[in-house]
Amino acid sequence: MGEYRQDLIDRAARDHVLNASEIESLLTDDEAEKALAAAADRVRQEFVGDGVHLRGLIEFSNICRCHCMYCGLRCDNSKIERYRLSPDEIVELADKARGYGYHTVVLQSGEDLQFTAPVLCGIIRRIKAMDLAVTLSVGERSYEEYQAFREAGADRYLLRIETTDAALYERWDPGMSHARRIQCTLDLKKLGYEVGTGTLVGLPGQTPAMIARDILWYQQIDADMVGIGPLIPNGDTPLGKAAPGDWHLTRRMVSLLRLLLPEANIPATTAMETMVPHGREVILNSGANVVMPNVTEGDFRRKYALYPGKICVADTPADCRACMGGRIRAMGRFVAADKGFRHHGRRRQDDERAKVCNH
Repeated sequence: MGEYRQDLIDRAARDHVLNASEIESLLTDDEAEKALAAAADRVRQEFVGDGVHLRGLIEFSNICRCHCMYCGLRCDNSKIERYRLSPDEIVELADKARGYGYHTVVLQSGEDLQFTAPVLCGIIRRIKAMDLAVTLSVGERSYEEYQAFREAGADRYLLRIETTDAALYERWDPGMSHARRIQCTLDLKKLGYEVGTGTLVGLPGQTPAMIARDILWYQQIDADMVGIGPLIPNGDTPLGKAAPGDWHLTRRMVSLLRLLLPEANIPATTAMETMVPHGREVILNSGANVVMPNVTEGDFRRKYALYPGKICVADTPADCRACMGGRIRAMGRFVAADKGFRHHGRRRQDDERAKVCNH
């Protein structure tokens, strides 16, 4: 790696600013990967500390109205076994998540409109009564619905844009509007949610320049959470024969996000470990500070088939919690015992040590 690249990394770590061409040059430089990861790990430790926030993922419905051409939940996929949990089942899983030591649950589904605003608000209120933070990931809804969820107690909302390139977005998400996706994200910010977004790395036609623009957009909107994952082709979708996303490019993107959004929450995604053994540890050492273990039970874990080969589908939620906690401790990190809200404008360093969770 040349001196110019190291200078870029040092400046990003110090000033948290790069332009599009500088970001692109680091994204495409294989030799910069280790130095990027090391710098991101230092910035992660400085700004968000050594705690890893575990968020219990409840995949409560795999029914979806959308046609996204990379996703196994797409409504056109007749091979998937559909399911929908009841509100009582969802709340019961949240209660079990609390028992495993989680402080946040993530309620995720396809765009299943049978979960109306009144239904979801009732679920949110019951879970908030357990003193849990609630993250929603249920897709595009109206401003009024987002407002209702927020008033019911929802804290965070995940709405990945996948790509900020409008033409690419509308090519692989037919029937959806890039402008609408942007507006939903801005609506969520306006309503006071911690807002999560992110990129799917490896969409056919995607370029490093597009990914650089994604990063700059995440900076522009001051994203609170950014989830990055590689495309893992699903044979039951139109992109079933596409090339997988580049794992190393994805890792470099995660590191750059930590350098340029130092306070953000960045997950080590399941997809990264599906592609590379112990991939979550690698990504946690490359700038990430969040893991979302699955707390859905039984065969529903298998049926939420976004992509093939997903890890841990045969494990119990208790196994996942114990396994991930042990792996985090083996890294010299610890499981954070707070709800993991973003801390604005201050470095955390080692002050989280007092909050170590012993579960």
